[in-house]
Amino acid sequence: MKAIVYDRYGSFEVLSLCDIAQPTIERDEVLVRVHAAGLHIGDCFGVHGAPFAMRAVSGFLRPKYGVPGFDLAGTVEAIGPDVTSCKPGDEVFGAGFGTCAEYARVKQATLAPKPRSLSFAQAAAIPTSGLAALAAIRDTAKLQAGRKLLVNGAAGGVGLFAVQIAKSLGAHVTGVCSSKSVELVRKSGADHAIDYASQDFTQGPARYEVILDNIENRSLSDIRRVLTPKGMLILNSGTGATGLAMMVRLLRPLVLNLFVSQHLRRFLSKPNRADLLTLAELADAGQLTPILDQTFPLSETRATLAHVESGLAHGKAVVTL
Repeated sequence: MKAIVYDRYGSFEVLSLCDIAQPTIERDEVLVRVHAAGLHIGDCFGVHGAPFAMRAVSGFLRPKYGVPGFDLAGTVEAIGPDVTSCKPGDEVFGAGFGTCAEYARVKQATLAPKPRSLSFAQAAAIPTSGLAALAAIRDTAKLQAGRKLLVNGAAGGVGLFAVQIAKSLGAHVTGVCSSKSVELVRKSGADHAIDYASQDFTQGPARYEVILDNIENRSLSDIRRVLTPKGMLILNSGTGATGLAMMVRLLRPLVLNLFVSQHLRRFLSKPNRADLLTLAELADAGQLTPILDQTFPLSETRATLAHVESGLAHGKAVVTL
């Protein structure tokens, strides 16, 4: 099969298009014929092997899988003997291993039926970013109808899903984005969209009960200023710092949380079938529509990852096969 392959960490130049053997599946795994692979910043980290903590997943010394990509949508090719949730020929989406290839391995626990209303490219855009947004908005914030939410980085992969999930829960949503994304954020359901180039959201009169910060480009004191006294700040960015600076950035709000009335949180999301089914239901109900920035052929995976890493993508970048 054709796949994007790398045998060492480095720049995107380590990636090449090669013919390799199809992956062998375990008893609880599914072999999926990949039609589309959604890419996100974590895939960039996986190729670079940095931040170093990423290597706990990708392999400490060398890449464990040798093919980038986690998110996919496609058709079931074969199933392991313990798989009961799907059969060959089913259309599915989820999170697997080495999805920038014609075939990929997926645990049945991280796979679900593809939303009927979406294309393969749209479905492949959902898993990691959609699950992160769901974990932040539903599980961490426990957002309820009528609550005021601000999403910083509302035009990114997680941000656009967060806006839509929050609106499905009945929240009042403000999105912060670039000027060229204001209309996109509004079309995604935001009640208000703030162009960060013309307005500093941390200096405005509005106060928010929940802030989801996907950028972390403002000081904690600045962003806490527009949070209600018992509001919740949810931090979700792995870019912009390395080494000790990254550790300080990750831990400082958690330490400060012990001494203030506001709630400062970080969170983790883990691929799972139940939440994928929730996202699929929202999609088929018309409450969640993946926004695709661009689609690229498999041979242009390098360019796709560079586009994602640039921060210029508005919505999701997807490789199609």
